[in-house]
Amino acid sequence: MSGNIPETGRTTRITIRLVILQILVVSLLLTLGGRLWYLQIRNGQQYDQKAASNHIQQVVTPAVRGQILDDRGVPLADNETKLVVSASRTDLLKQADDGKAVLDRLAGVLGMKPEEVSDKVRLCDSATPKPCWNGSPYQPIPITDSATTQQALQIMERREDFPGITAEPTAVRRYAAPFKANAAQVLGYLGPVTDDEVSASEKTDTPLLRSDQIGRSGLESVYDKQMRGTAGVTRYEVDNLGRVIGKAGDTPAEPGSNLVTSIDARVQAVTEKELNDAMVAARKTYDTVSHQNYKADSGAAVVMDNRTGQIIAMASLPTYDPNEWVGGISSKAYNTLMDKKSDFPLLNRAIQGQSAPGSTFKVVSTSAAINAGYPPDGNYPCTSSMMIGDREFKNFENESFGDISLGRALEVSCDTVFYGIAYNEWQKDGGTNPKKPKDWFFKTAHQFGLGAKTGVDLPGEVTGRVPDRKWASDYNDMMQGYWCRTAAAHKNDKKKSFEVQISIEKCADHNVIRAGDSVNYAIGQGDTLVTPVQMARVYAALANGGTLYQPTIGKAVISADGKTVTPIKPKVSGKLPDTKATLKYIDKALAGVVTEGTADWKFGGWPQDKIPLHAKTGTAEVEGKQTTSWFDTYTKDYTIVMTISQGGTGSGASGEAVRRIYEAMYGITKDSGTIDPKKGIMPKPVTALPKISADGVATAASYTLPAGDDLFAPAPGGSHTAGGATQVLAALAPGRPEKLLLGRRYWS
Repeated sequence: MSGNIPETGRTTRITIRLVILQILVVSLLLTLGGRLWYLQIRNGQQYDQKAASNHIQQVVTPAVRGQILDDRGVPLADNETKLVVSASRTDLLKQADDGKAVLDRLAGVLGMKPEEVSDKVRLCDSATPKPCWNGSPYQPIPITDSATTQQALQIMERREDFPGITAEPTAVRRYAAPFKANAAQVLGYLGPVTDDEVSASEKTDTPLLRSDQIGRSGLESVYDKQMRGTAGVTRYEVDNLGRVIGKAGDTPAEPGSNLVTSIDARVQAVTEKELNDAMVAARKTYDTVSHQNYKADSGAAVVMDNRTGQIIAMASLPTYDPNEWVGGISSKAYNTLMDKKSDFPLLNRAIQGQSAPGSTFKVVSTSAAINAGYPPDGNYPCTSSMMIGDREFKNFENESFGDISLGRALEVSCDTVFYGIAYNEWQKDGGTNPKKPKDWFFKTAHQFGLGAKTGVDLPGEVTGRVPDRKWASDYNDMMQGYWCRTAAAHKNDKKKSFEVQISIEKCADHNVIRAGDSVNYAIGQGDTLVTPVQMARVYAALANGGTLYQPTIGKAVISADGKTVTPIKPKVSGKLPDTKATLKYIDKALAGVVTEGTADWKFGGWPQDKIPLHAKTGTAEVEGKQTTSWFDTYTKDYTIVMTISQGGTGSGASGEAVRRIYEAMYGITKDSGTIDPKKGIMPKPVTALPKISADGVATAASYTLPAGDDLFAPAPGGSHTAGGATQVLAALAPGRPEKLLLGRRYWS
């Protein structure tokens, strides 16, 4: 009987279980009640709205994107109506084979490869190779924007064979390239928004829609908000079967504003052509150092208005066609752009290309020397070489001019004059044991705006580099281990390379700045890096009396109807550290470069008395590469800077090209010096803004479109609709095809 449980114990256990069960039931009821209160009372209104929205469907009408215009109103980027074939990924995934059969049939109609069409609709992620779709998976994905009328009708008439596929006229971006002006890196391109971008924009004053295209580079990116406009939304009431039972509201689309730039399409075209011709010529020129022709693998040129800092032309080579990105870039085009052999054409070398400036930097060194107390017209020895320690620093081509002034040193680009002054200053600052160095050369470079971004209104600008004491200290700390390992590994080499020699010196000498660093720096060599736009700003400041402007390309934002004009005013960002006397002295010396200095052989017959030209040549040496050509120039109106990587000497590679640009702008007859302003592209800077009419057409009274250079292809029947889509529109929208002519433009 000992194994039997007493009746009282059993009753107690049952009671405990019932109590626990009751507690659980009550807890569940309280939780459920609380949740019901939260959903129905606390957030009831919110969920009522969401429930109501289930019966509302939205149809988005994209806004017409604003144009990018040159200074006279010529479109650099606008919109044209094209037949766009798109695929709804949502509809395709509802099919048994995820839409593969449909896409294969579509490829056959469009004359594309099936895998090419499939690649267009796959979603991008970190593991997916390009091309792929980087936008929202819920919006239509464009397959092609160059469908023919026949292809579009074939798709529309056989809806049952192409579920989820649409073919309709759509306003798409077009980069017009007027006068063959490419300007790809300046203009940029568009791309679809991502889900993250849509989410991030929800609380801003310009929320993005999943159907939006936004600027991905260039001006398209910087001024995206102004040009994008506001999409229209039509709301329809639908029943539970999705049938429309009424209209719930309509918000019309608002077109984006137009961006007027300081770029002049004709000057841009000339600048691009002359830069390209100079590079082609350099590749046919023999380099006596490397014993092969110059490679001239890349180059850049900037034309700037001295009085405002506005950029009139900006060229970068190699380049690409921005139209490749419209409607989604092809795999072949994308691979070409990303191939190392293409030398990265997406880079804007005018703001992202960094190299040593060579002797063009000597205007900074001249200013530093004068401010440090060296008399401009003193006698400075220009010898063929100079020994510092156990190393010989040579003048270019071992030239010798005797004792000369600083001005003459600029004219003939004498390295040893600047070596001597820089070495003296290095010693005054304490040499290898500096205490309170004045650092005139480093300080002056910073005052000239080097080593920092100029603030140009383009994305991705780099800072360049002034290798001052802070930079050198940080760099030496980082590199010391490498230098010592290299020195140890090659200490017994009978013939030591330049890199090994430097490593041995740097390992043994832990001082931040050595004498060799200082003298190399004074002639724009060593670790100094600049960009073409930085040097353009420097020389424009020398031309205008010392004012450093923030370079700009945007000139004004004008509403689509032309009624609201928002100018983008020039901004002063600094002053050169020079007196008027010093600026006048440098100005005279730079004029001498053209008449009796290193550039005179390229400027015979130039009308110097009527259009004084000032210049400085630069031939920058780069270890392991051929020399980089720099040619920095200005007149009273404009500054032109050109540089060619592995292109040779400053005036040799770039001199003639820069001259041709000036001749085209001022109307100077080639080589004769005769001036006819009426034949000049821009004998004076353009200050007036083009006018934009209510229908979006830009006009400039001073500009006439040349015969035979129509910017727009005529449509059948002679009307100038963008893209010539009149017949297609009539077929797809009988009776009112003009309603689908989004972004059309006319020229008379």
